[in-house]
Amino acid sequence: MGVQGLTGFVEERGVFFTELRVRDTKLVIDGSSLYHRLCFAPEADFRRGGDYGAFAAAVRDFFGVLRACGIAPFVVLDGGRGAEDRKLPTLRGRAAEQLRAAHGLSRGAGGCLVPLLTREAFVQALGRLAVPFVQCFAEADREIAGLANRWGCPVLSLDSDFCVFDLAGGYCPLSHFQWQSVRAAAGPQGCYVPARCFSAERFCGHFGQLSKGLLPLFAVMNGNDYIGLEALEAFFSKVRLPRGCAAGKGGKHLRLQGLLNWLAQFAEPAEAVDNVLKYLKKQQREEIRELLCTSMEDYAPSDVNLEDFFQNGTYECEAARKADVPEWVLDAFAKGKLAPFIINALILRSTFLRVQVENMQRPSAHSTALPIRQVIYGLLLRVSHGTEGASSCKQSNELPIVCEFDRCQKTVKKTFVQAASLPPDFCDDRFPLDKLMEVPVSCRQMLWLETLGVKMSLLEPIPSHLQLPVAVTCYWIRCSEPKVKLNQLKALLLMIVSGELQRIMDDPDPTVLPAEDDSVAYNEFLKWKDKKLQNNDFDLDAAHSFCQWQCCLQMGLYLNQLLGTPLSEPDLSRLYTGTLVHRLYQELKSAPPVENLFILSPKMSQLYLVLLNTVES
Repeated sequence: MGVQGLTGFVEERGVFFTELRVRDTKLVIDGSSLYHRLCFAPEADFRRGGDYGAFAAAVRDFFGVLRACGIAPFVVLDGGRGAEDRKLPTLRGRAAEQLRAAHGLSRGAGGCLVPLLTREAFVQALGRLAVPFVQCFAEADREIAGLANRWGCPVLSLDSDFCVFDLAGGYCPLSHFQWQSVRAAAGPQGCYVPARCFSAERFCGHFGQLSKGLLPLFAVMNGNDYIGLEALEAFFSKVRLPRGCAAGKGGKHLRLQGLLNWLAQFAEPAEAVDNVLKYLKKQQREEIRELLCTSMEDYAPSDVNLEDFFQNGTYECEAARKADVPEWVLDAFAKGKLAPFIINALILRSTFLRVQVENMQRPSAHSTALPIRQVIYGLLLRVSHGTEGASSCKQSNELPIVCEFDRCQKTVKKTFVQAASLPPDFCDDRFPLDKLMEVPVSCRQMLWLETLGVKMSLLEPIPSHLQLPVAVTCYWIRCSEPKVKLNQLKALLLMIVSGELQRIMDDPDPTVLPAEDDSVAYNEFLKWKDKKLQNNDFDLDAAHSFCQWQCCLQMGLYLNQLLGTPLSEPDLSRLYTGTLVHRLYQELKSAPPVENLFILSPKMSQLYLVLLNTVES
């Protein structure tokens, strides 16, 4: 969420902040704001699909600083869209913005776009670093506010809605949280992060005697992610806002200021709402009153007790119970073991497929992974067939439909997709969704492998943590249109090998003696990386192909998670580096010997050949 224009207004003035030294405290962190902030590092490359290793390193550094300052972080992530799907128009607008950004990047313009698997890489990094986190059932703002108030600690975010919540410990914007400039204090107190904290008292004091209780009404009237201004246009066109701020004159901040000054004359929200309604037609008044009052509830701290989750691991949520979400699904979702994509498909039968920097003349890169998504939908939405048994699972007229929002050339379109019919084991009425984990793990693994068209015998020579991405690569080669070029495949496999070599160097196995030649090969690889690039051209067709691979990997991961991870989940920070795979592809075209990049390590050379033979066979 976010209040339109409020961040800019508050930042421009600067008088609404107090200086803060953050140390030795709990800190409730808005996870979505944090991973966006860390992903948009100044040196990040947004054209080539993301460098998840560099992103994971930034996450590690950030939490390392907090630990050094005695700060105990608790990360709270947004979940699905919620059963009422109230933000759908906002999300469609954002998808269109992201598409414009992706199109610009594909043509060489600047801009930022969150790489496809950033959220998954963030959740994996939190797990590795043992940072406590929860994924809420829907929007997290109210639950963040509730937890911070329970503990009396600050909220760290980049969301102007936290200027509106009544927060006991205050709101620290991420833009003023100087974690890369840690200071050591004199005396025994140790180091701290210099920060600034938004002061609601100073803000309200700036507008006469504005009551803090009126801030939610201000946010709703000014426009946020849930409510547009159209409903109140009649009010703004008729009311005389103080300081001569008639509607439309001088931009957003004048209206925003005028509205705050106008609200300051009222003691509490009900009185202000009555006065707003006087400017509207009689037949509209009750509908708008209800809209305003319902929307103000978005700023009341939630009744979900996240403290309970962080202490006992139980996530109780009335909205999820009303939506009939199976208990194991909600539990796995709260622990980040299932993605929001899954919850949205289950509850809303509707999903957004995130655009990447791809060739806009071609079908969406997500179309390659459609058969995997259809199996996910089949598992989530399978209807019970009573006494008719498994055969009715095949009747296509009973198969559920899911609405997908995806790119079609340069616009976001919705298409309706039929769920897949499932094999007999999964049509058995003993195993509805709430009992999916009771299906034998061998059957769940078989469904995953059959969906990707790969036999387990083919994957046996591959290290277990690479079996999933190798199976995805086999699927990608078989299903991609246009066909994958050999040099694209080789570049991808060399990138995977480089991640393995990095893993061996960073986290050596204590039971195995380190091989001298691995170290030599790693140093040669670093020298090669440091060399000036002969050709840094951006190949849009190669980018499109690697986007298709990421789409297949994403859905392969989601299906694996939904089936209770019958295959090991790969570490994304070691698996995909967009700048590296593009460079390898360019060099393979002009200087084929780069295929022997790891020749000095027999182990890595062998791994590369095994991967290549597996995928080619």
